Amino acid sequence: MTAPAYKRILLKLSGEALMGDDSYGINRGVIERIVGEIKEVVELGVEVAIVIGGGNIFRGVAPAAAGMDRATADYMGMLATVMNSMALQDAMIRAGLDCRVQSALSLEQVAEPFIRGKALRYLEDGKVVVFAAGIGSPFFTTDTAAALRGVEMDAEVVIKATKVDGVYTADPKKDPKATRYQKVSFDEAINKDLKVMDATALTLCRDQKLPIIVFSIFKEGALKRVVMGQDEGTLVHCD
Repeated sequence: MTAPAYKRILLKLSGEALMGDDSYGINRGVIERIVGEIKEVVELGVEVAIVIGGGNIFRGVAPAAAGMDRATADYMGMLATVMNSMALQDAMIRAGLDCRVQSALSLEQVAEPFIRGKALRYLEDGKVVVFAAGIGSPFFTTDTAAALRGVEMDAEVVIKATKVDGVYTADPKKDPKATRYQKVSFDEAINKDLKVMDATALTLCRDQKLPIIVFSIFKEGALKRVVMGQDEGTLVHCD
C-alpha cells in the first residue's frame, strides 16, 4: 500500500460543518461520519491535530452578536469552540480513538490547558489532539488559530475542511463558469482575495512555508484522498 503523503496534519473544521442540514447545533450523524473519516486517516499512521470553529453555536461577528462588545462576543465564540471540541472528543472516544482537548482558555474542569510540549507528545503517541478556544485572544479567527497551531505542532500541512471541494475562481453557486484551482500560490490567493482563509492566517502560513489544502468534508473519503496525496481539493503553496 502506498504510504501517506503527510505524517502529521492540522485539520481545520468549521463549526458549521457539524450542523449538517440542521439550522443550529451539532448533528450527531454528521459528527460521527466526520469522526469516521478522521479514524481512517489515523489508522494510516498519520498524526492528527484539529482546530474547530464555533459558528454552529455562536460567532463573534455573527448577526446574533450585533451591538455587543466585540471582545466579549469573541470570547463567547471561543466557548462555543470548546463545546464543539468536547462533542468531537466524545464521538472519537466512542469510535475507539484516543483524543485529548487542549484549550487556550483556562477551563481545567473540561479541557487541559494548551501546552505545546504535551500536545507534541500526544501526537507522537498516536493520540488526536483538538485545540479549543482559538488562540485565547479576541479579534483572531479560528483560521488564524489553525495556522498558528499548525506551525507550533510542526505539521506538514493545514487541511481546511469546507462545504465546497476546493478554491474556485469565483463563487461556483453564483457563477456556473467558475473553475476549481488544482494549485494556487499564497500570493495569488491573497491578491485575488480567494477566501481561502483570512489574511492573517494566509500570511502566517506563507511566511512559515506551511501549505494549505482546501477540500470538502462532505465528500466521502475525501480526507483520506488528501492525506494520500491524490488530486482532491486545492493546494495553496509558496511560489
